[in-house]
Amino acid sequence: SGKTTQIPKICLEQGRGVRGLIGHTQPRRIAARSVATRIAQELATPLGAAVGFKVRFTDRTGPDAYIKLMTDGILLAETQRDRLLAAYDTIIVDEAHERSLNIDFLLGYLKELLPRRPDLKVIVTSATLDAERFARHFGDGDRSAPVIEVSGRAYPVEIRHRPPAADEDDDEDPLEQAVVAAAEDLWREGPGDILVFLPGEREIRETADLARASFARRPYASLVEILPLYARLSVNEQQRVFAPSQGRRMVLATNVAETSLTVPGIRYVVDSGLARVRRYSLRNKVTLLQIEKIAQSAAAQRAGRCGRVAAGICVRLYSEDDFAARPRFGDPEILRSSLAAVILRMAALDLPEVAAFPFLDPPGTRAIADGYQLLEELSAVDAGRRLTSLGRELAQLPVDPRIGRIIVAGRELGCLAEILVIAAALAVPDPRERPLEKQQAADQAHLRFRDERSDFLSLVALWQFFADALSEGLSHRRLVERCRAHFVSYLRLVEWRDLHHQLSEQVRELGWRWPEALPDKIDEARYALIHRALLAGLLSNIGNASDPEEHYLGARAIRFFVHPGSGLARKRPKWVLAAELTETTRLYARCAAKIEPEWVEAAAGGLVDKTYFDPHWDRERGEVVASERVSLFGLTLVPRRRVSYGSLAPAIAREMLSSE
Repeated sequence: SGKTTQIPKICLEQGRGVRGLIGHTQPRRIAARSVATRIAQELATPLGAAVGFKVRFTDRTGPDAYIKLMTDGILLAETQRDRLLAAYDTIIVDEAHERSLNIDFLLGYLKELLPRRPDLKVIVTSATLDAERFARHFGDGDRSAPVIEVSGRAYPVEIRHRPPAADEDDDEDPLEQAVVAAAEDLWREGPGDILVFLPGEREIRETADLARASFARRPYASLVEILPLYARLSVNEQQRVFAPSQGRRMVLATNVAETSLTVPGIRYVVDSGLARVRRYSLRNKVTLLQIEKIAQSAAAQRAGRCGRVAAGICVRLYSEDDFAARPRFGDPEILRSSLAAVILRMAALDLPEVAAFPFLDPPGTRAIADGYQLLEELSAVDAGRRLTSLGRELAQLPVDPRIGRIIVAGRELGCLAEILVIAAALAVPDPRERPLEKQQAADQAHLRFRDERSDFLSLVALWQFFADALSEGLSHRRLVERCRAHFVSYLRLVEWRDLHHQLSEQVRELGWRWPEALPDKIDEARYALIHRALLAGLLSNIGNASDPEEHYLGARAIRFFVHPGSGLARKRPKWVLAAELTETTRLYARCAAKIEPEWVEAAAGGLVDKTYFDPHWDRERGEVVASERVSLFGLTLVPRRRVSYGSLAPAIAREMLSSE
């Protein structure tokens, strides 16, 4: 329908963009940049003049701009300095069906803002939207906001349901078998590329292997190209999907291809009906990354990928009854995420409490309490849920509050140089790459960065590798080649450096000063400081190898395993800390390090529980002593140590003293 590029131009023709900018948000940076480029071309104006864009690390919005493309996160960040969004007279929120945390927060913020800004026009757009709910959300009393439907230019798509047959259910890999069988049937229909939606990287690898073996027996074998497409692929590998092809292509993708990317030449879609969904467990405080059935709206998005250039066919590997039983829309991110970051941002903006905020889908009381609990553990709010001075500092840092707390601790402990490098790394995709056909070579190359005590220090070694390469004054081409030879992404390293620069600038504005050069060597004392700083934000992610099993016992009685890709996987230290605990087939600690329990006790402060037992008179010390047990979130840090009991229980101590 062209809504993304045409609506801003229509607004401009109607006289909008004069008293303030026409702001246009996109969920992804690549979309904000490309849409701005397209609108500028259609208006025959240089990019950055009448039409500009602003994304993380890049601002190409000139003083004479009328239309400004940006990510939803950028517009939310601007609310900290411009509460009324006075710089805008029109705001367009695109791809609202994605229902990310940012989009839902932005929609609630705009709902609150409109009574104070009656001149502001808000347009919410999407291809698959629950229009009635959005209209009621922005309505005034009994009157809903107007809904405009724009017909698209898509070609017809035939939907076929092909659930696995009974005998296929007995196979070890029924999904992969069903995909290959569907692909072979579709290629009998005629030429055209196939886009296959699979839940994750493992399924993509296994399907690719099976497809190569099966197609090798077909007359068209030499013409078939099998390409993976998922978020962690290098940019070069992703670009192969968009390059012209003379033969037949089978693109094996995760749900990244649902909305953000249009893959050219696709005539057929095979939909597994599955996706890997990230959910936060309120009970265990860990991230679950599990395979789930997609909603009907996501299935419609997938089918629509093959009606772009000609009439298409979408084969769904599940029955019509299965489709009909699925919910129309999936759970928005706000109902499956930790709310700590949202609550912190709202408190910093002096907005009402979460329960009173006009979210499209209000989160439950347990989720709200959990968010406040984490912020209290980070000392960002007090027991009365009021923002502390530390919380105001965290709200100014463009990272998750846990990472922000690590940065503050880095300043307090005098190791901010290393902590800024690590914190920026934890907030961007891992630059290390493992191409499907070169995994062993990649693992060998990455040994250069490995630190068997700490994966966090492996990140510091990788940072130093790139800094050394930059200091050599290599040409851009040579620099990219150096990175490629070590199986690291040049673009992700640049993104890491950009975020590091942004964080450094931000803390300078807070008045912080620190020695910025990394030390030549990290000795034991500095190792302790760095990991004590990390503990300040990651206290829930500790574990103890308390029994001969390979798992670790963690906070709140969880059990987890160090990820096989970690430098610690073979060493198995007694105590570990992880950047993240994520459950896939098992609960894995990702980015782990060896720590000492006394560091945990120091970082936890008043969060630890202390119990006392076996009080008795100690003749040598001439006082009443007892044994103390120290624990954190149910995990014992100190099983037993002798302490003076007089100040802890003076009445009991006096009674024992008198009996002596």
